[in-house]
Amino acid sequence: MAADTDKQLVDTVTVVSLIAAFSQMLIAYIAAQIVGKKLPNVEKWVLVWLIYDVIVHFTLEGPFVYLSLVGTVDKSDSYIGMLWKEYGKADSRWLHSDPTIVSLEILTVGMAGPLAVLLVYAIIKNKFYRHFVQITLCVCELYGGFMTFAPDWLVGSPSLDTSNPLYLWCYLVFFNGLWVVIPIALLYQSWIALKALPTKKNRSAKKKN
Repeated sequence: MAADTDKQLVDTVTVVSLIAAFSQMLIAYIAAQIVGKKLPNVEKWVLVWLIYDVIVHFTLEGPFVYLSLVGTVDKSDSYIGMLWKEYGKADSRWLHSDPTIVSLEILTVGMAGPLAVLLVYAIIKNKFYRHFVQITLCVCELYGGFMTFAPDWLVGSPSLDTSNPLYLWCYLVFFNGLWVVIPIALLYQSWIALKALPTKKNRSAKKKN
């Protein structure tokens, strides 16, 4: 979908939206330093991501689901509606209560959000189920990302506006790419952690020695 060349690319709403988005990252960073102060640096960065994940799911995607169930983002005059209208410049499906998008967001808010909260707790308290939850959450996030874009890609991406760098690289690639790159990295972390666990064979060998 081509952009309207007469429309201003960056306006007040754009600036406010970007400030709000990056402020959430800053809040997540500060919170992670507080709740994870005794953890190694790698784990602190994992907490930064997870807390940011929780913030986005509950403060942005939760209201999006509500707005989409009672009406549409496009018709909303709320502050959150304004933020989603800005993102809707890059992906118009978010403006009109697209059934696939709303369904995925219901799953994200109802399942991925609570899982992220549980994972933060599991990391801080060093719970045995930490990597089970981490793997489950990462798979959910990757599935959500795939199902968000794959249906549109298969029909030629009519809903996406990739005609300018802000929409393409910031809104579509950067913000959505976070939910691809980081879950893959965390899956790898879980793989390494599980691989390092003693197996029954190794425990038997140690006993013999």
